[in-house]
Amino acid sequence: MDAVRRLVRGLRLTSRSAEQRLGLSAAQLFVLESVASSPGCSLRDLAARTATDPSSVSVVVGRLEERGLLTRRRSPKDGRLRELVLTVKGRVLLRKAPPAAQESLLRSLALLGDEERSTLSGLLERVVEGMGLRESPAPMFFESDARGSRARASRSA
Repeated sequence: MDAVRRLVRGLRLTSRSAEQRLGLSAAQLFVLESVASSPGCSLRDLAARTATDPSSVSVVVGRLEERGLLTRRRSPKDGRLRELVLTVKGRVLLRKAPPAAQESLLRSLALLGDEERSTLSGLLERVVEGMGLRESPAPMFFESDARGSRARASRSA
């Protein structure tokens, strides 16, 4: 149980730091870092890089677009495709950012063998099932928390 607590704490602290220092959720920071490391990626590529479903990552991308931190442009190679790129404002903000904990989590999981990852996944699915959370949405880490905290902050201002 201590390992789960440490994992959640690490993700929460990173999220809080990004929110306080930059006004970004942990998910938004993770997406910015992912796009910066793979400029011109598609939404589908980004979803794979962040181990998230395309609809969840699309919501985060939309918020970052609204803030002028990234943009979608037509691919110069294939005009039917849209590519994600950071804006100047996004690159400047990212230089000030702490590293996203999700990247470290994915690197750590990649160090496990296929069988270990499969076993871990199966065990976590059983825990989720036991908690009655199987049908719960699985947004990017702390994205919904960040929305709620901004809404609360604006109401109290």
